[in-house]
Amino acid sequence: MKALKQFLPISKEDMLARDWHYYDFLLITGDAYVDHPSFGTAIISRVLEDEGYRVCILAQPDWRKNESFTIFGKPRYGVLINGGNIDSMVAHYTAARKRRHDDAYSPGNRAGYRPDRATIVYANKIREVYGDIPLVIGGLEASLRRFAHYDYWEDKVRRSILFDAQADLLVYGMGERAIREIAALLAKGTPVKEITQVRGTCYAAPTPDVCGYPAIRVASYEEVARDKKAYAAANLVEYDEHDPVRGKGVIQPHGDQYLIYNPPAMPLTTAELDHVAELPYMREPHPVYDSMGGVPSIEEVRFSVIHNRGCFGACKFCSLAFHQGRMVTSRSHESVIREVTELTQHPGFKGYIHDVGGPTANFRRPSCQKQLKHGLCKKRDCLAPEPCPNLDADHADYLKLLRKLREIPGIKKIFIRSGIRFDYLLEDKNGEFFADLVKHHISGQLKVAPEHCVGHVLDHMGKPHIGAYEKFKTKYERLNQKYGKNQFLVPYLMSSHPGCTLNDAISLAQWLNKTGRQPEQVQDFYPTPGTISTCMYYTGLDPRTMKEVYVPRNPHEKELQRALLQWKRPEKRRLVMEALHKAGREDLIGYGPDCLLRPIRPVKGDGAEKKGVKVDRKTPKAAPKDARKGRGERKTPTRQGKAPTKKKR
Repeated sequence: MKALKQFLPISKEDMLARDWHYYDFLLITGDAYVDHPSFGTAIISRVLEDEGYRVCILAQPDWRKNESFTIFGKPRYGVLINGGNIDSMVAHYTAARKRRHDDAYSPGNRAGYRPDRATIVYANKIREVYGDIPLVIGGLEASLRRFAHYDYWEDKVRRSILFDAQADLLVYGMGERAIREIAALLAKGTPVKEITQVRGTCYAAPTPDVCGYPAIRVASYEEVARDKKAYAAANLVEYDEHDPVRGKGVIQPHGDQYLIYNPPAMPLTTAELDHVAELPYMREPHPVYDSMGGVPSIEEVRFSVIHNRGCFGACKFCSLAFHQGRMVTSRSHESVIREVTELTQHPGFKGYIHDVGGPTANFRRPSCQKQLKHGLCKKRDCLAPEPCPNLDADHADYLKLLRKLREIPGIKKIFIRSGIRFDYLLEDKNGEFFADLVKHHISGQLKVAPEHCVGHVLDHMGKPHIGAYEKFKTKYERLNQKYGKNQFLVPYLMSSHPGCTLNDAISLAQWLNKTGRQPEQVQDFYPTPGTISTCMYYTGLDPRTMKEVYVPRNPHEKELQRALLQWKRPEKRRLVMEALHKAGREDLIGYGPDCLLRPIRPVKGDGAEKKGVKVDRKTPKAAPKDARKGRGERKTPTRQGKAPTKKKR
């Protein structure tokens, strides 16, 4: 008989209800407990359960109280810690370093349920209450901070998180293979200090000689903290060696210790990925959060399906390449069909699958056959600035999968929302997938990411030049017209990326003006640990060329660049005007079709013209103080010589 699905224990009472009087692993997370395959905590806990281990979940414990970490008692084999689905500092702070008030991964969308640098705080608490118990850290926060790294929030280089967390092992990337191997060794009684050969892990050692793989030595933490050229050189090696086929180990000294980085684990095979995706997830937040407003992050993924992993897009600001890796693997059609069929039985299902995607929705295969044997090329991106001649851009398999899913009883619509790599799509000379995408899989608007329009900025980003986007846009509009659709194309854009000057931001505003669109949202560049773009931000060097890069670091300049991309908004007018004057681009202030702003014009009949006061007819200013003497403050501005009037209550 098939076992009844249930959440893993989150309390001592849950343990006893299962008749557990001991357990094997404690898994601590900075997120609320959501048992869904889009959440790392759910995947790792279910993988361990599938191997026969007893796992208890400690979600968002109160880090100010030791007793919050001992509610289950001591586990038999060890403690596993992650900071959550996203870096805790990104969860807490905007790109302007302002504190956020919401957190989609916490109950009721409220911030404050986890500490800053959650992985370090939780790990130090475990050391305080359980001493030298085997301690393994993982997840995105640990993965991106595995080497000495620039920390944007402190504006300095920090050592590997392994040392600050006092952990025995750090698992980076998608950790199913590593955690199975580590758990098996611990269960056999292997001391954690002897677990040194697991791929996809890092550990500390007193000597570099213990590394069991061919390895490259990079500059020490102390060197990269004082020498930006050394930091850039080390960052490039760390990025290049993150390849499961050709990647080597990396050794980085930290004081009298050595960080030993083992090569990446191989991605899961299709059969293994199917198995992990179909473990007995509840696919919901734990019901303990119902009275607290639920966990908002489930809403976007509850009726979505992940069909692939990895991304060879190589955007330099994106952490995916440094976490999931650049080798794409995908699930079988049969596995995805089973999952979608199961979703149709959900009581809240309305007939719509919100997404069949992943890191990049239209990647279902490695970039080329050469990658499978030799790994990804060093110093060459698959898509930018031009697509590689060896690129395999066949969408036939993805197209077949989507067509099968559309035929499942109860399905009204299958959407693709997680992002289409438009330049990759253009390389597929068979237009069948593009046609199906437009006809069947867009929910009113398609979001793609050109990011910018200036060539050298796009080169720093690792993105194709704007001509590719414009070609895609033209074809997209023609297909919409052909099939009688009124679907918009929404471009994601980024301001203040390294290499982007104020004049480049103005060029982007001009391009947007020419295309007749203004973005509702603009992403200000956010320097997250480990990426090539963050290296540029910190060092002012492109590590690929070691050439200097202009970096907009001043908060006010970043504000100007961001405002330029939303120049039509009245509240942005002052900043846009300042930016145009600062750049000497007064030619863009006028009445011509290419102008961004209308000039400020004096208002007649109020004496303002004589006093030299300029009043913008669209965003009027108050009259000068002396003009208000003796007659009270004006409630509404005068226009065309009419007397001021008071607003009615």
